[in-house]
Amino acid sequence: MGKPTSRSSGPSASPAGGRPRDTRIDDAVREAVVEILNEVGYSGLTMEGAAARAGTTKPAIRRRWRSRRHLVIDALATTIGTAPTPDTGCTHCDLIAGIGTLSAAFTTTLGRRALPALVADLAGDPALERHFFELFFHPRRATTAAALRRGVDRGDLRPDIDIDLLLDMLASTTYYRVLFGHLPVTPELAGDVVGVILSGVATERWRGCHPS
Repeated sequence: MGKPTSRSSGPSASPAGGRPRDTRIDDAVREAVVEILNEVGYSGLTMEGAAARAGTTKPAIRRRWRSRRHLVIDALATTIGTAPTPDTGCTHCDLIAGIGTLSAAFTTTLGRRALPALVADLAGDPALERHFFELFFHPRRATTAAALRRGVDRGDLRPDIDIDLLLDMLASTTYYRVLFGHLPVTPELAGDVVGVILSGVATERWRGCHPS
């Protein structure tokens, strides 16, 4: 599960010509934030607490992240990752691997402790919402969309599929369970979801290779 690459919407870079930023602090702060979120949840996270846990200072964190909520978004992106959905030559396998990273991350306490409160904050802050989409949501969505297009090119999926609808369907079960907590996010969930969805949009060629 790869970590996201540096992006303009993430922690601010050091000024041009200035001393290079110590990336060890970035990594230590991200690790501290994940630990605190897992221990005490979203409401218990403070900039001071993250600084103390990471062995740095609050001003050092402020230079990198604009707010506590930006720290949480970065922690989610780092933990879940935005690495591309793999291209193995198997549409079924690619989608399970891509969606499975959500399940793997949310079987920890991080998602349940952080995501619902963060989503509530996004509703009242358009700038924060854009940051969330740019750093975390859109990169993950784009890489799964690419996997679906490869499936069409291979002849595994019908050429008339609604990619946006399928993207929502593939991820929504995991997010729904994380937000409401009515059922667990299991390691098998990604495979179950992909199997149900592909049985509705796959071609006869795919059905012949994957009998139900």
